[in-house]
Amino acid sequence: MKLIAIGDSVCDCYIEENIFFPGGNCYNVAVHAKRCGAEETSYTGVLGDDYMADYLTECLEKEGVKAENCRRMYAASAQTGVKLVNGDRVFVAIQPYSCQKIAAIKITAKDLELAKTADVCHISCYSNLEYELETLAKAVALSFDFSEIKDDGYFKKVCPHLTYAFLSGSGLSDDECKALAQKLHSLGTKNVCITQGSKGSFFSDGQNFYRHGIVKVEVVDTMGAGDSYIAAFLVHYTENKDVPKAMEAAAAYAAHNCTKRGAIGYAHTLSI
Repeated sequence: MKLIAIGDSVCDCYIEENIFFPGGNCYNVAVHAKRCGAEETSYTGVLGDDYMADYLTECLEKEGVKAENCRRMYAASAQTGVKLVNGDRVFVAIQPYSCQKIAAIKITAKDLELAKTADVCHISCYSNLEYELETLAKAVALSFDFSEIKDDGYFKKVCPHLTYAFLSGSGLSDDECKALAQKLHSLGTKNVCITQGSKGSFFSDGQNFYRHGIVKVEVVDTMGAGDSYIAAFLVHYTENKDVPKAMEAAAAYAAHNCTKRGAIGYAHTLSI
């Protein structure tokens, strides 16, 4: 299985501890997919010109994730302040003028050639790539993380191009999950997965509905839980086409990731 992730990377800054961890939905999915056994993964994103960007690149190299198509620009790396409250992450914006806020990726012929070699291309609502989805969808199956977005206008713009849609919906009932999935299917999305925290996860392929619970662990940090679930699901489902087994593997992997600090680990001293 080969996966490319295009979009966001960020430094999750644990301000009270004066450390940061590499992160960002697409960045994390690329790393976790490689850890889950993907033959090859790559990350394409906009990086700054500071020590944080250098460290983000260094960690990708350590994980065996290709990053040759990343863009570098004269700007600060994206940063998010994080506080932990009973193991759950609470975000505080601390860098409003980062590279990802002032620039978006323009998909090039080189990017498309790389995408054509992959089984799946993962993008998120933080990637600023809505205008490139139609082009990318002609080259590769698209996976998209909506996070907590439930906007019908946004769905109509994005869903026609997707093979996989992932959403956060911890407060939704089973009937509400089914209704949401059917809405996305009606707009063209083939597969819909809704992660629900302690309630587990829900999946629909348009004809069948599946549900899977969580794996109980001693939670240390929930940072990257959803991203690790997405990566594990995409790897296992792409290789086996077995929804229950993919959900089981994803739940176990995401739970294990919650027993460690940061979305992918690699704590670094925060220089202020």
